[in-house]
Amino acid sequence: MAERAQSVSIWSAGIVRPAMIASLTKLDPRQQIRNPVMFIVEAGSALTTAVFVQELISGTGRPAFTGQIVFWLWFTLIFANLAEAMAEGRGKAQAASLRRTKSDAMAFRIRDDQTETVPAAALRAGDMVRVEAGQVIPGDGEIIEGVASVDESAITGESAPVIRESGGDRSAVTGGTRVLSDWIVVRITTNPGETFLDRMIALVEGAERQKTPNEIALNILLAVLTLIFLLVVATLPPLAAYAGASLSIAVLISLLVCLMPTTIGALISSIGIAGMDRLVQYNVLAMSGRAVEAAGDVDTLLLDKTGTITLGNRHAAEFVPVAGVTRATLADAAQLASLADETPEGRSITVLAKEQFNIRTRTFASNEVTFVPFSASTRMSGVDLAGRRIRKGSFDAIKRLVESGGGMLSADLVASVERMARDGGTPLVVAENGRPLGVVHLKDIVKGGTRERFAHLRAMGIKTVMITGDNPLTAAAIAAEAGVDDYIAQATPEDKLKLIRDEQAAGRMVAMTGDGTNDAPALAQADVGVAMNTGTIAAKEAGNMIDLDSNPTKLIEIVAIGKQLLMTRGALTTFSIANDVAKYFAIIPAMFIVAFPQLRALNVMGLATPESAILSAVIFNAVIIIALIPLALRGVAYRPLGAAAILRRNLLVYGAGGVIVPFAGIKIIDVALVALGLA
Repeated sequence: MAERAQSVSIWSAGIVRPAMIASLTKLDPRQQIRNPVMFIVEAGSALTTAVFVQELISGTGRPAFTGQIVFWLWFTLIFANLAEAMAEGRGKAQAASLRRTKSDAMAFRIRDDQTETVPAAALRAGDMVRVEAGQVIPGDGEIIEGVASVDESAITGESAPVIRESGGDRSAVTGGTRVLSDWIVVRITTNPGETFLDRMIALVEGAERQKTPNEIALNILLAVLTLIFLLVVATLPPLAAYAGASLSIAVLISLLVCLMPTTIGALISSIGIAGMDRLVQYNVLAMSGRAVEAAGDVDTLLLDKTGTITLGNRHAAEFVPVAGVTRATLADAAQLASLADETPEGRSITVLAKEQFNIRTRTFASNEVTFVPFSASTRMSGVDLAGRRIRKGSFDAIKRLVESGGGMLSADLVASVERMARDGGTPLVVAENGRPLGVVHLKDIVKGGTRERFAHLRAMGIKTVMITGDNPLTAAAIAAEAGVDDYIAQATPEDKLKLIRDEQAAGRMVAMTGDGTNDAPALAQADVGVAMNTGTIAAKEAGNMIDLDSNPTKLIEIVAIGKQLLMTRGALTTFSIANDVAKYFAIIPAMFIVAFPQLRALNVMGLATPESAILSAVIFNAVIIIALIPLALRGVAYRPLGAAAILRRNLLVYGAGGVIVPFAGIKIIDVALVALGLA
């Protein structure tokens, strides 16, 4: 399993160089206005630049001091843009890798029973194409005929081929994947530019990323704080004039920029982009940032059983003969009865007989053998050859067959059937010439590692509920083997929808994973709907996330990333506000220390001069942004702690750190400026 896609380093040349260029183009006010905090910084930088030019021309003022302020104000903006550009750049690097999987493939379109060769780009929804071994599937679609082994590694990163066949929940195929064996006829379901791969590229590049409700609320809060500080700074010139001092435009704007929440304002967008990018690294595509945030608050996870918890098709697990019959004899008869059975269950019986007893499949002349196909009325299938009349079918069907011939089922056979039913399996009884030979145990195969990962989800405070259409006995056995907290048997799509709505009405956030068309309503209703990539197109359209690895327990990573996004935003907001407190102690006393000598007591940092204090704070304000970019993109490490513990950690690490780091940083910069004669 390709558990995690290869990550692109944030400091790689392929990301940093384009990001540096993008950080300059993002200075366009039409782009900057989307972030009110940084737009005010840009307006202040432009005004300070104009003052600097005027001072240079007129020879008045302090152009050397103002010039340094101008330089660092613009760098504050560039560093803020760099954080967003680097987050976007990593997504673009992932998108470039995906784009390479697209090719100028040719398609064999079927028209009026004739096959014509056309470019894949010419295909439209509704077209039918034939794809043979070695050929690339030219577009997204549904298999309407045939079965084939398909290499989906270009999309999922999973090297093992998968079986795709017409009918059921494994008929969906993705453009850009390759057929390895056999052939299929595919009905194209999308038009050019609308394929799954096109959507993946657009999502990874962030072109469709919308601000989440929490992000919008935080932006509003930052805008309000900015407005408050703007009003506060506007009242300072009259106060300074009353005290016999004067404040230049450069000083006022420096004060405004340092007191506004510029740190979190600069990083807020990159945090959201990076959260979606981290999902891509785990082979999960999120259709919106809202879904990523919601994942961080999930309380209940509903999982469809078939194809989600289990592999999807029941497989033969054991041969249990009746007394007087060997297992090899039973296996031989079961394999003969399955030669014409092309269902996954039938093929698994053939494979099990070969693996356990080296019984090879045989070929017969048409006049030597008569295959009896499965019939809904008889609920049996089988074969007649060389005087042997072999049948396999449900317990009730074989019982009727045996009793109609005057026989009866043995007690050990009935006991085996009952045991398999209790274990959640499906018993198939095999009989030859009206005599029962034994039972083939068909079993749902639970995906490897499922129990351990559900235990991890439980530790994160998430309740897991398996939903299945199976009878309660089978459901209970599968639930116990998989390790889920609860299960609902004989569930209909309406039952799934009602359960989700009931959970949501109780105030819980619900996640749903599924892969079938019958899961689509529930996936659409859930707060987080994770569709398996192996599932139907309806399921993938209904969900707000797609797991390319089709691993139902991938929600562990999804929830951790959602929590990590929320924690990162909270931690950096805490740091930014605490950071402003330290800058306040650096600038305010320095500004009025000449007019009010008593304020010298508040100059706890012992900064050399008012100019060095202001310049040191502005420089630190710019530098701290770029220092926090790796944390914003990587995210705060998530550990399953309670809300109170997380709040304590934020206050101790990022609150206290937000005060201590600026005090130390501003003092170091002040000493350096004085030593270099710049202030």
